[in-house]
Amino acid sequence: MIRLLVGMVLLACLVRPAVAGPDAATINKAEFKGKAPADDKIHPAIVKAQVLLDRANFSPGEIDGKLGENAEKALKAFAEAKGLAVNKLPLTSEVWAALVATSADAVIVDYKITEKDVKGPFLKKLPAKMEDMKSLKSLGYTSPREAVAEKFHMSETLLAALNPGRKFDEAGLTISVANVAVSEAKPNGTKPAVTRIEVDKSAQTVKAFANSELIFFFPATVGSEEKPTPSGTLKVTSIDVSPYYRYNPDYKFKEVRSRRAFTIKPGPNNPVGVYWIGLSAEGYGIHGTSNPSKVSKAESHGCVRLTNWDVDKLAKFLKKGVEVSFIERAAQNRK
Repeated sequence: MIRLLVGMVLLACLVRPAVAGPDAATINKAEFKGKAPADDKIHPAIVKAQVLLDRANFSPGEIDGKLGENAEKALKAFAEAKGLAVNKLPLTSEVWAALVATSADAVIVDYKITEKDVKGPFLKKLPAKMEDMKSLKSLGYTSPREAVAEKFHMSETLLAALNPGRKFDEAGLTISVANVAVSEAKPNGTKPAVTRIEVDKSAQTVKAFANSELIFFFPATVGSEEKPTPSGTLKVTSIDVSPYYRYNPDYKFKEVRSRRAFTIKPGPNNPVGVYWIGLSAEGYGIHGTSNPSKVSKAESHGCVRLTNWDVDKLAKFLKKGVEVSFIERAAQNRK
């Protein structure tokens, strides 16, 4: 009898459903209570703040429902742009009120999965080493879940929490996603061209301006000790969608053993993501990434790395010849 009871308990544990996160209604109605959460859980108010920031063109990077480094950077940049006090705790009642005032649209909405979302082809697994990528026909997503999460600027964990029990591989299935579609609308309903870019090497951020107006803010990964990002001012020399990645053995990246040049085919999981914005220093550029959760948290190979959706947005409002200034403020420390 005891063995039977133990077996039933174990079976119940095995079939227990995954714990769901906050639902769409809870997030859409969320209000800031005056104190920013410090734990690592998904919080409705933080999801709402991240979506509103994304929509206002102050990118928090990957929307994950947590008040992490990139969300804090976006909140501070938003507060500065609105003339609000910038505190050590970047989410305040004043900042929240200004954020909510930017849009009345729901931040979580229904979305019907399309045939394109599930068509693939999908990789069985993304190789960890660059050398192992060169033989692949394309560097696509590893699953429909990854594809849908990136489409809506979300972490896969948040997407799964909003849709417990869903596999995301069935066209026609209705799921809950971040409402970032309206983020393509530019300030004041216009589409200003980017005339200047500022890369802050210390803060790990990118700002894009139309003349003197800040129109885009992005968290970024900027350079490394192995291959530092250049200083001074460069210019945009090329803007390439779906780029190939060409490894130059002269770079001698420590994780690459090959002493011969090789090429990796395009795709969102290509080492430089969906866009390459070439700069006037050989081998340097602004590009996307296969791992949006690591933006601003892991070193790059000397370039400026953004999420795929952020570099896509930047590239579409950019022309060759635009100046890119690299600055480093001594008062700030790289995290």
